[in-house]
Amino acid sequence: MSWLRALKETARSGLSIERRRLEPLIAIRGAAGLALVIGISLAFFGPVVAASSAFGAFQAAIATFQRSWRPRPVLALVSGASLAVSTFLGYLTGSRLVLFLALLVLWTFVAGLAWAAGPTAGIIAASNVAIMLVTVTLPTSVADSAVHAVMILFGGIVQAALIVLFPVRRWGAQRDALADALAAEADYARRLRHDPRAPFDPVPLMTARSAAAVTPRQARRRPPELRGSRRIAERIRPVLASLADPSLGVPSEGPERERVRELLAAAGSVLDSAARAIRHGDPVELAPSAVAALKTPDTGTLLTGPPLRAADRLGALLSDVIETAEGEGTKEQEAKAEAAAEAIKAPANGTPAAEAVRTTSRGTPAAKTASDGTPAAPHRRRPTLLRLVPVVLAAMRAELRPGSPILRHAVRVSVVAAGGYLIGTVLPFGHGYWAPMAAVMVMRPEFSQTYARSVARFGGTIVGVSLATAIVQTAHPGVTTAAVLSVLCALLMYLLMGTGYVVGQACVSAYVVFLLGMAGDSWSQTVLERVVLTLAGGLLAMISYALYPAWETPRLRGRLGDWLKADGRYAASVVDQYAEPAERGHDDVRSALLDTREARVAWQEALATAQHEPVRNRGLSRSAADDTQHALAQLGRAAMLLEAHLPGGGATPVPDAAHLAEALRRATEQGAKAVRERRVPDWTEVREALAEWDARQRTDEGEADPFVREGAHLLLEALEEFSRGLDGRSGSGAKPKSPGGKAD
Repeated sequence: MSWLRALKETARSGLSIERRRLEPLIAIRGAAGLALVIGISLAFFGPVVAASSAFGAFQAAIATFQRSWRPRPVLALVSGASLAVSTFLGYLTGSRLVLFLALLVLWTFVAGLAWAAGPTAGIIAASNVAIMLVTVTLPTSVADSAVHAVMILFGGIVQAALIVLFPVRRWGAQRDALADALAAEADYARRLRHDPRAPFDPVPLMTARSAAAVTPRQARRRPPELRGSRRIAERIRPVLASLADPSLGVPSEGPERERVRELLAAAGSVLDSAARAIRHGDPVELAPSAVAALKTPDTGTLLTGPPLRAADRLGALLSDVIETAEGEGTKEQEAKAEAAAEAIKAPANGTPAAEAVRTTSRGTPAAKTASDGTPAAPHRRRPTLLRLVPVVLAAMRAELRPGSPILRHAVRVSVVAAGGYLIGTVLPFGHGYWAPMAAVMVMRPEFSQTYARSVARFGGTIVGVSLATAIVQTAHPGVTTAAVLSVLCALLMYLLMGTGYVVGQACVSAYVVFLLGMAGDSWSQTVLERVVLTLAGGLLAMISYALYPAWETPRLRGRLGDWLKADGRYAASVVDQYAEPAERGHDDVRSALLDTREARVAWQEALATAQHEPVRNRGLSRSAADDTQHALAQLGRAAMLLEAHLPGGGATPVPDAAHLAEALRRATEQGAKAVRERRVPDWTEVREALAEWDARQRTDEGEADPFVREGAHLLLEALEEFSRGLDGRSGSGAKPKSPGGKAD
């Protein structure tokens, strides 16, 4: 992509405005906290201290809007405390330019490295540095700076207290994450009716898994309906794929296929009902048609083998979803949920389904054991705030290596902050902090976000400052009126910040104009200088990325190799389960599956980022990227189909599976290395292992489980398709062949 086109696309992205669901109650709560802090500060300390405390309350509220699964009061407290410390230390060094620049570089460098701990930490750290550049100019003595720091902390405490006293949708983010995962499963089931090999985006399941990690205190307070549905939904996905795939026994057309379509439609309806119940905390209401489709006895006469096992397991898992989603309710609701769960769990082949441990001593769903016999793991633990500190430090230390995008971002942002501060000091405008503040706020580790936010910040600044200036020149507000106007701007910011960065920036610009005017700043000083210095800061940020970039395009092959290696480990772990079922646990399969999802999402994000970068193609061609990712998706799908039918401890061992699993593991590791070195992987070892298995089968009278060998052929075909795609010899979107040789 050329630079001109990249600039056009990033500018369009930065200035775009989206329709989003607004959360007025949360916005009103944040604005109320800000108004309370400003009012108390004005009454006891005056407008200058009120401005500092307002920045603390404003930033603390913004921190609670970030995507994080930690309790919102914790985010507000962390934001307020870190800004208070930054302001106090900044004031102590503010009178000495060299010393302050050293502190600014160090503080900004650490804020840049904070992205290693996640976007929330990076955004809060960058915001604190930017606001610190303003707040250090307000005090006049060390004692005053201490008062300002305390009041900034007070702003964070007030916002945290309001969240505790007036909660809005407690556990709402976790409910939404789990409901989105179940809704994604429901959509997947419906798409499988028309496309038996429909793709599935694992991001909702990954998000739900991240949301399920809780601290010990959260674990004691978590609603029952959030405790078990996610893991059940994870087990439903391979069962749905196994039921729909024609290569496992159900023909593409006929009564068997119609029955499968009915089951998939009913599963989608049940999962949607569970998602709605969890999202809103309501009882589960099932459609009678879905219950009737799942409980009909016709399934046992139409389906046999793996499809029949999948149908049995699907009914049992859906019953677990219903009981778990119901949570604690009235006795009538619990009886209704139990009756619905038993109704849809009617076995397809007339044999009793495996019963789950469903009730605790209080009569609430426990899901200690799933209906397919898999023990449920204890809740995922999230470290407390104090125990998180060494984890964050370790993540930041791991980025101190050559070639790290996070390290490059930290270097860029610290150099730009220092350079912007010097430029602002030299220029005759005064208030030189506008330039570095703008640069720190817009800079991100990724190219398109940095450029898009730079354009959006400049556009939003022009709009916000112009509107605020027009109001000031017309109304000539006093201290109280300016305070009220600043709170209204903050309310609009909280309400509309999700619709686009340019909208939020317009509100922030007006907010700062009114707030500094309340503190005694000349109204005229915040018009021209803010626009010019904001433009200077945005240009510095854009130039820095052009001069010291961290392009994703050259790293595409590495990302693709990581995905291939993770997919191979997952496939090998699944196949290995068939070798010695009595001696194998499922932990390695689960771990490999999670690694595969992370590698796949990392590849997809890298590919999306690379498409907007103005660099020559030094990674992969677009056709090679499309073909190879399709092949790896098929490899993961073939492994998932095998996972859906993992044998129990008493199943007959398949010794040849162990040899194939080891060949898969070694070949994909070597293949990943070949991809990074711009070579085409060779799958001779896997091909020979499978050929030996086929030859041995021809000499034997029977086979313990032909299903796994047929699945192994799908694995090999996907690997060969990967090599053809990497070598440019495969058409985009080609599908793997079935063991019989015909394209599925």
